[in-house]
Amino acid sequence: MTTIDPYKYSQFVIVGNGEFPTSPLSLKIIKDATNVILCDGAANSYIKTGRNFDIIIGDGDSVSDEVKQDYASKIIINSDQETNDQTKAVNFLYAKGISDVSIIGATGKREDHSLGNISLLIDYMQRGVNAKIFTDYGVFIPITGNSKILVNPKQKVSIFNYNCTEMLAIGLKYPIRAFNALWQGTLNEATNKEIIINANGQYLLYLAY
Repeated sequence: MTTIDPYKYSQFVIVGNGEFPTSPLSLKIIKDATNVILCDGAANSYIKTGRNFDIIIGDGDSVSDEVKQDYASKIIINSDQETNDQTKAVNFLYAKGISDVSIIGATGKREDHSLGNISLLIDYMQRGVNAKIFTDYGVFIPITGNSKILVNPKQKVSIFNYNCTEMLAIGLKYPIRAFNALWQGTLNEATNKEIIINANGQYLLYLAY
């Protein structure tokens, strides 16, 4: 069984081109990062904040001409149209042996992009990458098999089944099962300081702050 601390974050941070975060946790993640990778268009707004970063990566279609000129040495153009910029950043870090990643700025602005970015967490996990998406309201965590999640009583929880055929939980207000529709595992609530999930596959956990 894997014990999961939802608020444990990596020092390798990917910033997406969604809404720039304002929550204290998201801003702390950026502040504590040793490496910050910007996804393409995220550079335009991120650079204006005066924060440090290491690399801008993407297909280059959203980066302003000014940023391209001023930070040419930090831009990596990857024109692969089979992956989005978030995945290009994950792949860049993974190629360097980094498999623990925190992602912020992955949601907001466009709901289709948000849904796509969140769903990719399962793909990353299948490749051996431990990635979490932190938003201004909560955290998305991909999980395989049995797990113990550290929470606060009454914390709001949603579980999205990916390929489990068996799912049971201890420490939730409402029972869970191997849901076959995305909405069925939403709007649950922790009843203790930990949640135990027994499952025989992969699923996505969302915890509201």
